[in-house]
Amino acid sequence: MSPAIGFFAVLTTFTVILSYSSLSHGLLQPRRISHGLSASGKYLTRNELWFNQTLDHYAPNDHRKFNQRYYEYLDHLRAPDGPIFLIICGEGPCNGIPNDYLSVLAKKFEAGIVSLEHRYYGKSSPFNSLATENLKYLSSKQALFDLAAFREYYQESLNVKLNRSGKVDNPWFFFGASYSGALSAWFRLKFPHLTCGSLASSAVVRAVYDFPEFDQQIGESVGPECKVALQETNKLVELALKVNNKAVKARFNATELNIDADFLYLIADAEVMAVQYGNPDKLCVPLVEAKKNGGDLVEAYAKYYTDFCVGVFGLSAKTYNRNHLLDTAVTPESSDRLWWFQVCTEVAYFQVAPANDSIRSHQVNSEYHLDLCKTLFGKNVYPEVDATNLYYGGDRIAATKIIFTNGSQDPWRHASKQTSSPDLPSYIVDCHNCGHGSDLRGCPQSPMVIEGDSKNCSSPDAVNKVRQHIVEHIDLWLSECRGALRSSM
Repeated sequence: MSPAIGFFAVLTTFTVILSYSSLSHGLLQPRRISHGLSASGKYLTRNELWFNQTLDHYAPNDHRKFNQRYYEYLDHLRAPDGPIFLIICGEGPCNGIPNDYLSVLAKKFEAGIVSLEHRYYGKSSPFNSLATENLKYLSSKQALFDLAAFREYYQESLNVKLNRSGKVDNPWFFFGASYSGALSAWFRLKFPHLTCGSLASSAVVRAVYDFPEFDQQIGESVGPECKVALQETNKLVELALKVNNKAVKARFNATELNIDADFLYLIADAEVMAVQYGNPDKLCVPLVEAKKNGGDLVEAYAKYYTDFCVGVFGLSAKTYNRNHLLDTAVTPESSDRLWWFQVCTEVAYFQVAPANDSIRSHQVNSEYHLDLCKTLFGKNVYPEVDATNLYYGGDRIAATKIIFTNGSQDPWRHASKQTSSPDLPSYIVDCHNCGHGSDLRGCPQSPMVIEGDSKNCSSPDAVNKVRQHIVEHIDLWLSECRGALRSSM
């Protein structure tokens, strides 16, 4: 699964950048999940705008450009000097500015919101083919320069719109969740002069080669009864694959998955979806009941998969099909291949089975992931995890004015920064259904809740307390930024 969520940017005085991404396949998801945000009222705007972006920021003699999609929402902006909130979109199409808790923050701070789509994803593809040789410009480093270039462009265009002359800056603030949460933190690290601060929600700032903590956290989050039921279910599925391979795959509408380990990864991701996105009871209540009553655990799990994973989230076995992942055509489903490329080159997050007491199958191991990477992108591809952590600092990132938040039940929090300091405050949103990005999305984290309402969280007070800390930090850092901008005039 991929970590998941991405957001917007604004018009005048202070600019804040938000980044959301969705990590199914754990967090940073080589398998992307649709969040179904298309319904009326779930977006502040879906009006597409375009920016002419540099293809290679590291080659000054390469003048190639591509069109990058973005959005703006200025209804709350206090002209001319209000803040700009920039929402960073992550590893998937950016279809608008979501009406989540960020919209509440924008109203409070009278901020404009802008949101930039990540290069290669959605409608921001530089090439007509996603062959491996064309993916060399797909990286977090290039994406950070995209944000910097866009921030400068948008500020200049805003000054023109507001009839301001000279070099005048609004205060900017960056926002992101999941992978885009990491981008939000990394942007503040690498471009501290371009943002007053960052919110890094469920930010996976630590690249991880083998990530058994992911599976271990699922076990902790669901509790001992459900964990035992899940372990037994997975063993029964593996046994069924040996006895009647096609029949068990057919029950999950996954006969297209010829490689058993691909199917077992799908089975593992299905359980993750409930925990990661704040719906643990959808998984555990029927499974524990089936175990207590001597029912068919595989059938109970298959019903959960069909009703919830497929019915609500649109999960499909196609996402795990290697023929699909090898497809180099640019399509709305290209995110699956694109995210795997980032996984296989930069961050890994290989969600392997722990050596002992695992829930997921031991066939989902390091060798499985490396084989998949080489199958998709060639034998020379390898995740440069150490280099990524050396460049950004991992969970020892040496920056200032970044707010880190994580849900207590989210397995991705073990790739985030969970220790707190005055310059880098870190908060855990602690409740039964607080998962990935719960501070911005409320409960459940997906499907979407308008304005990220916390009322359906098992402990709304826990969510609201962290949100109050977020407001206090943003208020302080924007004030400091405002003062610095005045003194430089």
